[in-house]
Amino acid sequence: MEPILKGTGLVKRYGRVTALDHCDFDLYPGEILAVIGDNGAGKSTLIKAISGAVTPDEGEILLEGKPIRFANPIEARQAGIETVYQTLAMSPALSIADNLFMGRELRKPGIMGSVFRQLDRPAMEKFAREKLNELGLMTIQNINQAVETLSGGQRQGVAVARAAAFGSKVVIMDEPTAALGVKESRRVLELIQDVKKRGLPIILISHNMPHVFEVADRIHVHRLGKRLCVIDPKKHTMSDAVAYMTGAKVPDEVMA
Repeated sequence: MEPILKGTGLVKRYGRVTALDHCDFDLYPGEILAVIGDNGAGKSTLIKAISGAVTPDEGEILLEGKPIRFANPIEARQAGIETVYQTLAMSPALSIADNLFMGRELRKPGIMGSVFRQLDRPAMEKFAREKLNELGLMTIQNINQAVETLSGGQRQGVAVARAAAFGSKVVIMDEPTAALGVKESRRVLELIQDVKKRGLPIILISHNMPHVFEVADRIHVHRLGKRLCVIDPKKHTMSDAVAYMTGAKVPDEVMA
Protein backbone atom coordinates (compact mmCIF):
# COMPACT_ATOMS: atom_id res chain seq x y z
CA MET A 1 0.00 0.00 0.00
CA GLU A 2 1.29 3.42 -0.99
CA PRO A 3 1.23 6.30 1.51
CA ILE A 4 -1.41 8.95 0.76
CA LEU A 5 1.05 11.58 2.03
CA LYS A 6 4.80 11.21 2.01
CA GLY A 7 7.68 13.51 2.87
CA THR A 8 11.30 12.75 2.00
CA GLY A 9 14.44 14.55 3.08
CA LEU A 10 12.60 17.63 4.35
CA VAL A 11 14.89 20.43 5.51
CA LYS A 12 13.84 23.75 7.01
CA ARG A 13 16.32 26.21 8.47
CA TYR A 14 15.67 29.42 10.35
CA GLY A 15 19.02 31.19 10.26
CA ARG A 16 21.39 28.90 12.14
CA VAL A 17 18.65 26.76 13.59
CA THR A 18 17.75 23.65 11.63
CA ALA A 19 14.13 22.87 12.52
CA LEU A 20 13.85 19.96 10.06
CA ASP A 21 16.96 17.94 9.34
CA HIS A 22 16.37 15.60 6.36
CA CYS A 23 13.13 14.44 7.88
CA ASP A 24 10.97 11.69 6.41
CA PHE A 25 7.28 11.19 6.94
CA ASP A 26 4.50 8.95 5.71
CA LEU A 27 0.78 8.67 6.29
CA TYR A 28 -1.19 5.70 4.99
CA PRO A 29 -4.82 5.72 3.82
CA GLY A 30 -7.37 5.41 6.61
CA GLU A 31 -4.95 5.44 9.54
CA ILE A 32 -4.47 7.62 12.59
CA LEU A 33 -0.79 8.51 12.77
CA ALA A 34 0.27 10.21 16.00
CA VAL A 35 3.30 12.52 15.87
CA ILE A 36 5.05 12.89 19.20
CA GLY A 37 8.24 14.66 20.21
CA ASP A 38 9.71 16.86 22.87
CA ASN A 39 9.26 20.64 22.67
CA GLY A 40 11.66 21.99 20.07
CA ALA A 41 11.98 18.63 18.27
CA GLY A 42 10.58 20.19 15.09
CA LYS A 43 7.10 18.63 15.16
CA SER A 44 5.25 21.86 14.49
CA THR A 45 7.60 22.77 11.64
CA LEU A 46 6.92 19.37 10.08
CA ILE A 47 3.17 19.92 10.34
CA LYS A 48 3.50 23.46 8.97
CA ALA A 49 5.43 22.09 5.99
CA ILE A 50 2.67 19.56 5.30
CA SER A 51 -0.16 22.06 5.79
CA GLY A 52 1.36 24.80 3.63
CA ALA A 53 2.24 27.23 6.42
CA VAL A 54 5.99 26.95 5.67
CA THR A 55 7.82 25.90 2.52
CA PRO A 56 10.67 23.41 3.07
CA ASP A 57 14.14 24.49 1.87
CA GLU A 58 14.85 20.99 0.58
CA GLY A 59 13.10 17.67 0.12
CA GLU A 60 9.75 16.84 -1.39
CA ILE A 61 6.20 16.13 -0.28
CA LEU A 62 3.97 13.80 -2.28
CA LEU A 63 0.18 13.71 -1.99
CA GLU A 64 -1.26 10.57 -3.61
CA GLY A 65 2.07 10.08 -5.36
CA LYS A 66 2.20 13.56 -6.91
CA PRO A 67 4.74 16.20 -5.78
CA ILE A 68 3.10 19.18 -4.07
CA ARG A 69 4.42 22.59 -3.13
CA PHE A 70 2.04 24.81 -1.26
CA ALA A 71 2.65 28.55 -1.13
CA ASN A 72 0.18 28.91 1.76
CA PRO A 73 -2.37 26.97 3.83
CA ILE A 74 -5.20 27.93 1.45
CA GLU A 75 -3.51 25.92 -1.31
CA ALA A 76 -3.17 22.97 1.06
CA ARG A 77 -6.89 23.25 1.89
CA GLN A 78 -7.75 23.33 -1.81
CA ALA A 79 -5.73 20.13 -2.25
CA GLY A 80 -7.78 18.46 0.51
CA ILE A 81 -5.53 18.88 3.57
CA GLU A 82 -7.41 20.39 6.52
CA THR A 83 -5.80 21.38 9.81
CA VAL A 84 -7.46 21.83 13.20
CA TYR A 85 -5.11 24.10 15.15
CA GLN A 86 -4.72 24.14 18.90
CA THR A 87 -5.75 27.80 18.86
CA LEU A 88 -8.98 26.79 17.07
CA ALA A 89 -8.83 29.72 14.59
CA MET A 90 -12.49 30.63 15.02
CA SER A 91 -14.42 33.86 15.20
CA PRO A 92 -16.19 33.77 18.58
CA ALA A 93 -18.87 36.30 17.64
CA LEU A 94 -19.88 34.47 14.44
CA SER A 95 -22.37 31.61 14.36
CA ILE A 96 -21.51 27.92 14.10
CA ALA A 97 -22.61 27.85 10.44
CA ASP A 98 -20.50 30.94 9.63
CA ASN A 99 -17.46 29.43 11.32
CA LEU A 100 -17.90 26.19 9.44
CA PHE A 101 -17.88 28.05 6.12
CA MET A 102 -15.31 30.72 6.97
CA GLY A 103 -13.47 31.57 3.75
CA ARG A 104 -15.69 29.27 1.66
CA GLU A 105 -19.13 30.82 2.02
CA LEU A 106 -21.84 29.58 -0.31
CA ARG A 107 -23.38 32.25 -2.54
CA LYS A 108 -26.96 32.26 -3.73
CA PRO A 109 -27.47 30.79 -7.19
CA GLY A 110 -27.76 33.15 -10.16
CA ILE A 111 -27.37 36.92 -10.21
CA MET A 112 -28.03 37.39 -6.48
CA GLY A 113 -24.91 35.41 -5.66
CA SER A 114 -22.62 36.27 -8.56
CA VAL A 115 -23.33 39.99 -8.77
CA PHE A 116 -24.81 40.94 -5.40
CA ARG A 117 -22.63 38.43 -3.49
CA GLN A 118 -25.55 37.34 -1.32
CA LEU A 119 -24.89 34.33 0.88
CA ASP A 120 -27.04 31.23 0.61
CA ARG A 121 -27.76 31.01 4.34
CA PRO A 122 -30.31 28.16 4.22
CA ALA A 123 -27.87 25.97 2.25
CA MET A 124 -25.03 26.74 4.67
CA GLU A 125 -27.20 26.03 7.70
CA LYS A 126 -28.50 22.78 6.22
CA PHE A 127 -24.96 21.60 5.42
CA ALA A 128 -23.67 22.61 8.88
CA ARG A 129 -26.53 20.76 10.56
CA GLU A 130 -25.86 17.63 8.47
CA LYS A 131 -22.16 17.64 9.27
CA LEU A 132 -22.70 18.13 13.00
CA ASN A 133 -25.32 15.36 12.90
CA GLU A 134 -22.97 12.97 11.12
CA LEU A 135 -20.46 13.39 13.92
CA GLY A 136 -23.10 13.12 16.65
CA LEU A 137 -22.73 16.77 17.69
CA MET A 138 -26.38 17.60 17.87
CA THR A 139 -26.15 18.65 21.49
CA ILE A 140 -25.61 21.95 19.70
CA GLN A 141 -29.25 22.93 19.19
CA ASN A 142 -29.01 26.14 17.27
CA ILE A 143 -26.75 26.32 14.26
CA ASN A 144 -26.95 30.13 14.43
CA GLN A 145 -25.71 30.50 17.97
CA ALA A 146 -22.40 32.31 18.38
CA VAL A 147 -19.36 30.11 18.87
CA GLU A 148 -18.47 32.07 22.04
CA THR A 149 -21.58 30.56 23.71
CA LEU A 150 -20.22 27.01 23.27
CA SER A 151 -18.13 25.02 25.75
CA GLY A 152 -14.50 24.19 24.91
CA GLY A 153 -15.44 20.69 23.84
CA GLN A 154 -18.25 21.90 21.61
CA ARG A 155 -15.95 24.44 19.94
CA GLN A 156 -13.42 21.72 19.33
CA GLY A 157 -16.28 19.64 17.91
CA VAL A 158 -17.16 22.40 15.45
CA ALA A 159 -13.49 22.70 14.41
CA VAL A 160 -13.27 18.92 13.87
CA ALA A 161 -16.57 18.93 11.96
CA ARG A 162 -15.23 21.71 9.72
CA ALA A 163 -12.05 19.75 8.99
CA ALA A 164 -13.97 16.52 8.38
CA ALA A 165 -16.47 18.31 6.13
CA PHE A 166 -13.89 19.89 3.85
CA GLY A 167 -10.79 17.71 4.23
CA SER A 168 -11.12 15.41 1.26
CA LYS A 169 -7.73 13.70 1.68
CA VAL A 170 -6.09 14.34 5.07
CA VAL A 171 -7.04 15.87 8.42
CA ILE A 172 -4.32 17.22 10.73
CA MET A 173 -5.20 17.73 14.40
CA ASP A 174 -2.83 19.75 16.54
CA GLU A 175 -3.27 19.01 20.27
CA PRO A 176 -7.06 18.68 19.97
CA THR A 177 -7.58 17.77 23.63
CA ALA A 178 -5.02 20.14 25.19
CA ALA A 179 -7.41 22.60 26.82
CA LEU A 180 -10.26 20.22 27.57
CA GLY A 181 -11.52 18.43 30.65
CA VAL A 182 -11.81 14.64 30.89
CA LYS A 183 -15.36 14.31 29.57
CA GLU A 184 -14.83 16.70 26.67
CA SER A 185 -11.52 15.04 25.76
CA ARG A 186 -13.35 11.72 25.60
CA ARG A 187 -15.85 13.18 23.13
CA VAL A 188 -13.08 14.58 20.93
CA LEU A 189 -11.30 11.20 20.88
CA GLU A 190 -14.57 9.61 19.79
CA LEU A 191 -14.89 12.27 17.10
CA ILE A 192 -11.39 11.47 15.84
CA GLN A 193 -12.37 7.83 15.53
CA ASP A 194 -15.62 8.80 13.76
CA VAL A 195 -13.62 10.80 11.22
CA LYS A 196 -11.34 7.80 10.68
CA LYS A 197 -14.38 5.54 10.15
CA ARG A 198 -15.38 7.81 7.31
CA GLY A 199 -12.12 6.86 5.60
CA LEU A 200 -10.10 10.02 6.27
CA PRO A 201 -6.52 9.51 7.46
CA ILE A 202 -5.59 11.67 10.43
CA ILE A 203 -2.32 13.12 11.68
CA LEU A 204 -2.65 13.65 15.42
CA ILE A 205 -0.09 15.81 17.22
CA SER A 206 -0.39 15.34 20.95
CA HIS A 207 1.52 15.41 24.22
CA ASN A 208 -1.10 13.28 25.89
CA MET A 209 0.35 9.76 25.84
CA PRO A 210 -2.78 7.91 27.03
CA HIS A 211 -4.76 9.58 24.23
CA VAL A 212 -2.09 8.79 21.66
CA PHE A 213 -1.92 5.15 22.71
CA GLU A 214 -5.68 4.86 22.72
CA VAL A 215 -6.41 6.08 19.18
CA ALA A 216 -3.20 5.87 17.10
CA ASP A 217 -2.49 3.07 14.64
CA ARG A 218 1.16 4.10 14.39
CA ILE A 219 3.28 6.60 16.32
CA HIS A 220 5.90 8.74 14.57
CA VAL A 221 8.57 9.72 17.12
CA HIS A 222 10.18 13.03 16.19
CA ARG A 223 13.54 13.92 17.67
CA LEU A 224 16.15 16.58 16.81
CA GLY A 225 14.43 17.64 13.61
CA LYS A 226 13.83 14.23 12.10
CA ARG A 227 11.85 11.02 12.36
CA LEU A 228 13.62 8.81 14.88
CA CYS A 229 11.33 5.82 14.48
CA VAL A 230 7.74 4.74 13.98
CA ILE A 231 6.36 2.47 16.68
CA ASP A 232 3.31 0.27 17.00
CA PRO A 233 1.34 1.26 20.14
CA LYS A 234 0.37 -2.39 20.63
CA LYS A 235 3.99 -3.48 20.85
CA HIS A 236 5.50 -0.60 22.82
CA THR A 237 4.67 1.01 26.13
CA MET A 238 4.12 4.66 26.90
CA SER A 239 7.39 4.73 28.81
CA ASP A 240 9.19 3.38 25.69
CA ALA A 241 7.69 6.20 23.65
CA VAL A 242 8.73 8.86 26.18
CA ALA A 243 12.23 7.37 26.44
CA TYR A 244 12.68 7.47 22.64
CA MET A 245 11.32 10.99 22.50
CA THR A 246 13.70 12.31 25.15
CA GLY A 247 16.72 10.29 24.02
CA ALA A 248 16.87 8.17 27.20
CA LYS A 249 16.53 5.05 25.06
CA VAL A 250 17.46 4.28 21.45
CA PRO A 251 14.98 2.22 19.42
CA ASP A 252 16.23 -0.98 17.79
CA GLU A 253 15.28 0.14 14.33
CA VAL A 254 16.21 3.81 13.77
CA MET A 255 14.59 5.05 10.58
CA ALA A 256 16.56 6.69 7.82
